[in-house]
Amino acid sequence: MNEKNNQKSGNHQNSEVKKKTRSLLIAGNWKMYKDHKDAYVIATALKEKLADISTIRIVLCPPFTSLQSVGQAIEGSSLLLGAQDVHWEREGAFTGEISAQMLLALGCKYVIVGHSERRHLFHESNKIVNLKLKAVLKEGPLPILCVGETLQERERGKTEEVMEDQLKGAFEDLTPEDIGKIVLAYEPVWAIGTGKTATPKQANDVHLFIRRKLEEKYGPEMAAKMNILYGGSVKPENAKDLLKEQEIDGALVGGASLEVDSFEKIVRSGVDL
Repeated sequence: MNEKNNQKSGNHQNSEVKKKTRSLLIAGNWKMYKDHKDAYVIATALKEKLADISTIRIVLCPPFTSLQSVGQAIEGSSLLLGAQDVHWEREGAFTGEISAQMLLALGCKYVIVGHSERRHLFHESNKIVNLKLKAVLKEGPLPILCVGETLQERERGKTEEVMEDQLKGAFEDLTPEDIGKIVLAYEPVWAIGTGKTATPKQANDVHLFIRRKLEEKYGPEMAAKMNILYGGSVKPENAKDLLKEQEIDGALVGGASLEVDSFEKIVRSGVDL
């Protein structure tokens, strides 16, 4: 069988695996927007509008100050609560920081780790990302680990090198069992908040590269089960084309998750895929 046929066969297998074992996950990252009152209103509306959807994991990640109000708003629904960041220590003299234990006590099921804005605006290294992953995994919430390249790195053909470096740094000293609990999110930095979006093929190609690297190191079974989300200017207009790609298992949505109708459309675009 030639290489082209092998690739087609692999894509077919990945598609079948996705249908059987990888349910979609769509997370809304509200960033530093909305106070606790507005957050409650939005979450309540989403709870009502998305009540009929059971095949997609839906995660809301408001600011720390709105975690309790959003948690109360979505109580009794299938919507899940997530946080945008975490500190790596369990407690201590770390003014302004929040621990994984505190997030768990508020009902957080997911925690975003290593978002590009944390890496680039707050200079978080792979080492810090690794420490945060360990803290989250120890306490119980599931981490959504973000990886992605800048425009300059993409233009220099370094996308795959950056992915490999970030994954290696983040996964240092983690057990295969730990890594199996992680959700990955590929978010090209050049497409976050810019209105630019990787084409479905561009995004799928990077997702496939990540999955192959996971397969090389941790085996095909773990690689096949790993959820890899796409993040970067996901909107109702492009969500379905992205989500129907074989290697894309959901989305990490920024600005579009702050509008009820917009986020609902994005979530519904993943139904029946």
